[in-house]
Amino acid sequence: MPRSFRFRSILALGTVAAYITAIAQVPAPINPSRTIVASAPPMGWNSWDSYGLTITESQFRDNVDVLAKVLKPFGWNYAVIDEGWFMKNPLDRPTPEKLIFELDANGRYIPVPARFPSSLSNGRNTGFAALGAYVHSLGLKFGIHIVRGIPRESVVRNLPVAGSRFHAQDVADKTDACPWDPTNWGVRDTPAGQAWYDSLLAQYVSWGVDFLKVDCISDHPYKPGEIRMIHRAILKTGRPIILSLSPGPTSPGLAREVASYAQMWRISDDVWDYWTNPKAFPRSVHDQFELTAAWSSYARPGNWPDADMLPLGYLGPEPGEGKARNTRLTTDEQQSMLTLWAIARSPLILGANLTKLDDWTTKLLTNKDVIDVNQFGHEQRQVAREGNTVTWSAKGRPGILYLALFNLSDMPVNIDRPYAFYNLPGDSYKTRELWSQTDGDTSASVHLVLPPHGCKLLELRRP
Repeated sequence: MPRSFRFRSILALGTVAAYITAIAQVPAPINPSRTIVASAPPMGWNSWDSYGLTITESQFRDNVDVLAKVLKPFGWNYAVIDEGWFMKNPLDRPTPEKLIFELDANGRYIPVPARFPSSLSNGRNTGFAALGAYVHSLGLKFGIHIVRGIPRESVVRNLPVAGSRFHAQDVADKTDACPWDPTNWGVRDTPAGQAWYDSLLAQYVSWGVDFLKVDCISDHPYKPGEIRMIHRAILKTGRPIILSLSPGPTSPGLAREVASYAQMWRISDDVWDYWTNPKAFPRSVHDQFELTAAWSSYARPGNWPDADMLPLGYLGPEPGEGKARNTRLTTDEQQSMLTLWAIARSPLILGANLTKLDDWTTKLLTNKDVIDVNQFGHEQRQVAREGNTVTWSAKGRPGILYLALFNLSDMPVNIDRPYAFYNLPGDSYKTRELWSQTDGDTSASVHLVLPPHGCKLLELRRP
């Protein structure tokens, strides 16, 4: 979201113990006999970090083409259009009274034809149907972003709700507005409200949507009624759509509830390309070490605590925060970020402008061994924190263990610890460092140097 409209929030450090306690009590996902949506952490690309509110069809297609050609072979397969696709003049967002929206006859947002020309077919706006079909033709999956609620303009015009006897004024709760978004009113938890979300999901299924990111719903404020209505509407379609809830920090006391309805939920407010940030907003990479550790035991098939998007590579021409730029993160910091997201099993949703991928960033994103940690790891957890040195372990495929060691400080750190210190089951291991693809000797101890803000990711096998 634009910085001027984002509600600032911080997770106090003293609440981490509460996170750990609450999450330890969370049971397995409900309805285990049903096919699991998102059996592994979703991987893909989202337009927000590079295009903000301004993405156009040609820009989206150009990025999707790179996603399919370069990244899809390594598991990156979701292409998501973030906020603003229904705004005719998105750059007027700071003055919301000037915004002009594209709506259908039933009060639902539809893409602006001037920005998404394939939405027009025989003079009729068919939404993202053609664009969704294009994404699918490349073997990818298609996603969109919405803000919860019903358009205020639809309420003013009292437009009919598709497939129902209700109208927009039956749906809207005009006492409930998103604190940072001026476009919508909240939706009443009533049959009229359910009819509204049913109409949205029917529309999105006709567009081929596979991933639905819903904003202003999981924190500041948390809206359980609307989450349930959206979940029910998805189930009615019969389509396996991932439901992703934003922004965070989602409360740990709500973990069981959100896991019953969504596959992804944000564990913090927006993360951008800062190693540390003295300000409350946005969040930094450093901030996420404590949160991912607290939520790690809850990452499991069908439920993925979301550490937010990866602001790597080139962010532009209209990033959702700041000016167009190459990521502010150093190469070591980028490796640390991706390593933490991988071993914590966070969804991997990339924000880079894919048309400007350089060789180094491409290599970073296509390290199959690192991606395997994210996609096939389990029993992941933080096993040690000594000052500014953080260590995680996880199990991989049969016979494989992972050990990730991070240096959060500004100076190099020497590590000299027996594997037993990290509660690993064996006395000695044959190692391979996955970023450098360097094989090590069989040893009973870890001996290495971590650069400032850097990490090492070890694959361990018993000799």
